[in-house]
Amino acid sequence: MYSTKKSLDKILQIYKNEIRRQISKTTSVTNSDALAPRLDQSANKSPQNEETGVPKKLLKLQKYHRFLSTLTPQQMPLAARGLAVSKDQSREFMACFPDIVRDLTKTGKHIDVPEASKWLAKLLQYNVPNGKKNRGLATVLAYKTLEKPENLTPENIRLGNIMGWCTEMFHTHQLLLNDIMESSNMRRGVPCWHRRPDVGLSGINDATFVQSAMYSTLKRNFSTKSYYKNVLEMFNEMLLKCSIGHYLEKQLLTTDKPDLSQFTMEKYEAITKYKTAYYTFQMPVGLALLMSGVDDPETHRQAKTILLAMGEFFQIQNDFLNCFGDPAVIDKNSCDIQDGKCTWLAVVALQRATPAQRQIMEEYYGSSKPEDVAKVKDLYEDLQLPHTYSVYEEATYDLLRTQIQQVTRGLPHDLFFKILENIFRRSI
Repeated sequence: MYSTKKSLDKILQIYKNEIRRQISKTTSVTNSDALAPRLDQSANKSPQNEETGVPKKLLKLQKYHRFLSTLTPQQMPLAARGLAVSKDQSREFMACFPDIVRDLTKTGKHIDVPEASKWLAKLLQYNVPNGKKNRGLATVLAYKTLEKPENLTPENIRLGNIMGWCTEMFHTHQLLLNDIMESSNMRRGVPCWHRRPDVGLSGINDATFVQSAMYSTLKRNFSTKSYYKNVLEMFNEMLLKCSIGHYLEKQLLTTDKPDLSQFTMEKYEAITKYKTAYYTFQMPVGLALLMSGVDDPETHRQAKTILLAMGEFFQIQNDFLNCFGDPAVIDKNSCDIQDGKCTWLAVVALQRATPAQRQIMEEYYGSSKPEDVAKVKDLYEDLQLPHTYSVYEEATYDLLRTQIQQVTRGLPHDLFFKILENIFRRSI
């Protein structure tokens, strides 16, 4: 059994390496694919297709491949919209949040400093519940899928929702610090918390405030549970991994211009894994496993392997949308090029670039001037990166399906297929 599993893992790794090898080839398209059009070579001159209502830019991108789920109209992927759950589940989850805020601010614990409790309530309400809530909803979805039906009592479902909000507070803690480090201006359509006149750099303390509120909520609701210790260890471990991820990313931005010599696929994958994949994908399912009484290391390892692979694709998808997606749809403005970030697009472009094309990256990548950003995007199109992404997307989808089908240890395949469906927005 063990040797068979090792053989399967080896085959999957070979397959993944082959995908990387094909992506890194200098000549990226062959046969009929070589005729894939440039983004600026569309015959349709109108800004929007009247029949589909899809922006012209997205229609042109779709011509790169027979199927590009990231840009399928009305089927935007997880990186562009929230986790697909029922309205009842969403309402159930949202209904829990006011109780958490009330427990944190009106329990009489800090009656001598009422202004601090008032500030915490304002801090939480501004920052925590207004995003897509992917991590929180995924925690609840995973718990309801993994728990035995007879144990899904109203109280345990309430606890599942509270655990989901703890993952959202963890996420908020990361966003508050990240926005300060990156000098961001807007988040979710409103000014970043630290950009408010009454906040500024005190937002660093506010990030710690949110983290403390998370741990206080965990203690209040889970301290008597057998899995409490393991849950705390998981949150602490994820905090360490995120800190490592931020460190790795900042090491590439120690000067005014990014050091493109360090933009390797290995470095990119490490940043993605530590900064995003662990806490966005492994943590929600890992917490649900612990809540449902599963603490077997091998079960957690198998889940982790698949979830980290999903997390890597999620970030690549996010990088692609940041450059080529419609800001009105994905609810964010493109800034990766301006910030000089180590993205999948930048890494693959550097792998393929001729000396002259690399010079374009060296000169313009990391510039905030619109004309410089346009030059980098033109280079991405010249290198056929949208086509490469669409090929990568389909190959990754097939690979992940294969990995899910190899899962044992009683893990329900349906849970992973649901997450996969939400990433790719395909019928499974």
